[in-house]
Amino acid sequence: MVNKVIKVDVTDKTCPGPLVEVRKILNKASPGDIVEVTGKHSVSKKEIPMVAEGMGLEVIDTQEKDGKWKIKIQR
Repeated sequence: MVNKVIKVDVTDKTCPGPLVEVRKILNKASPGDIVEVTGKHSVSKKEIPMVAEGMGLEVIDTQEKDGKWKIKIQR
């Protein structure tokens, strides 16, 4: 079985939008899938990894460039 990479762009959203959207996608993703979240909202950059870890998931990468961040979470 091949794991999917699910890309989620929340660049134009502010709290609580990004967190709500990412949580729904994480719940629907299959074990092993990678959810790649891109955004700009600074609070969401901190909240999304905390929620993912609270769900028992692994944050495998976090990057930031030019005010835009990308977080990769493995389901």
